[in-house]
Amino acid sequence: MESLSFPILSTVVYLPAIGALLMALFIPGRKVQVIRRFALGVAFVDFLVSLAILPFFNAGTADFQLVERTTWIPGIGAQYLMGVDGISLLLVLLTTVLGVLAILSSFSSITVRVKEYMISLLILQTGMLGVFFALDIVLFYVFWEVMLIPMALLIGIWGGPRRIYAAVKFFLFTLVGSLFMLIGFLVLYFSHQSLTGEYTFEIIRFMDFNFPAGVQMWAFWALFLGFAIKVPMFPFHTWLPDAHVEAPTAGSVILAGVLLKMGTYGFIRFSLPMLPEASLKAVPVVATLAVVGIIYGALVAWAQTDIKKLVAYSSVSHLGFVMLGLFTFTVQGIQGGVLQMINHGLSTGALFLLVGILYERRHTRMINAFGGLAAQIPLFTVVFGIVTFSSIGLPGLNGFIGEFLILLGSYQARMWIFGALAASGVILSAIYMLSMFKRVMYGPLDKEENKNLEDLNVRELFTLVPIVILIFWIGVYPRPFLNVLEAPVGRVMNRLESAKMPVAVTPLEDAGIQVALTFPDGEGIE
Repeated sequence: MESLSFPILSTVVYLPAIGALLMALFIPGRKVQVIRRFALGVAFVDFLVSLAILPFFNAGTADFQLVERTTWIPGIGAQYLMGVDGISLLLVLLTTVLGVLAILSSFSSITVRVKEYMISLLILQTGMLGVFFALDIVLFYVFWEVMLIPMALLIGIWGGPRRIYAAVKFFLFTLVGSLFMLIGFLVLYFSHQSLTGEYTFEIIRFMDFNFPAGVQMWAFWALFLGFAIKVPMFPFHTWLPDAHVEAPTAGSVILAGVLLKMGTYGFIRFSLPMLPEASLKAVPVVATLAVVGIIYGALVAWAQTDIKKLVAYSSVSHLGFVMLGLFTFTVQGIQGGVLQMINHGLSTGALFLLVGILYERRHTRMINAFGGLAAQIPLFTVVFGIVTFSSIGLPGLNGFIGEFLILLGSYQARMWIFGALAASGVILSAIYMLSMFKRVMYGPLDKEENKNLEDLNVRELFTLVPIVILIFWIGVYPRPFLNVLEAPVGRVMNRLESAKMPVAVTPLEDAGIQVALTFPDGEGIE
């Protein structure tokens, strides 16, 4: 593990919280413009500091880098331990980018309790960044819980008509998931202590430790419930549409762009490398739920009449792709799954920004309230079209790269049925997204309320253009992103390969479905 004399990771994590504290203490609530600009400045500086990690980061190693370590709670073996690898680096950069854009998008839409709103966003930013950097389970869990309250406040105070219901539902689901996750962590902690005599919560130690098969199974399913609720996977997804629809625009952007990735990040950081045997045995269940989520989310999205709810259900479908990729246990599948986490954050985050812009102008999100907008707001139409095509995986845009790698990984793992069913989700996403785009942007401009809509202004362009650039960059030249992922994904693959456990597919064999895994050495397990 490599370290740096300057605590750059802690700086990235705590800068938003320090900004929130300064704002709370020294900026009066009536100075709304000062509050907005200060919050934007803090988020932008945080983004710049996160970029400063890149010159010190070595993409050629799977080791955690820029490690910061100090004693924290010695009585239980907890440390203040942070580090970064390629997976967490990409997610941190995504978080700091979306943090800036979320605050910028709120300048005109949030007019009540602006100070408290910005403080909530900045504290939420600290929690999310801490999750990706933490290398101690206690520290990870603290940051995980820090995210819960500000997000619930964003939904419950600045949300839509059913905001209290959505906030309470989000809080309860997430809290229950956190409790199961805590149980899984404690199982690993006490098992490790009983076998080694050492009390530690260090994630790296657990990643390199071979837990007994029975312990792995108990811990895996406890962690599975915690992470699956956060993703969310089918059938734990019911809190998501309510949270998305009722949240303010910035809340939806952060929720879709970053918070949902906490669940998938948990699988690749904890479940796969720490519990390889249990993960391999769980392939039929997880892959089945992932594919059901892909198809179910797409079909329900197709039935929606509210644009924001359509985008919300599309997240269930897209994150099913991510889970399928992670559980193919191939390099291509796992790389595609992690890259699709980034892609979903960009494309779905942009969709929520665009829906928010429409809502500010028309105060409705119903598809039948629009039509013919391309003639009135052509610049908006161009951006909306690019993001729509990104979401459905058009070649040349970012979504295609992630979905292609996931499908390639599923076929390399000889999970043909799962791959074929997942591919149907791509077709369904094209149907519901293009249908929505056509009904909103084309046809006759026959509603008076739409004839005076204003096109994108300069602030809104600054909010959307960075995402559009990243959409094209990843779609045309994904190699820098895949290079960053190669070493940490290889480390996960080495742990999975060391398990060498055949996957039980008994529940599926009666249906004629056979699952097999192919490891880098070319040996298959059927």
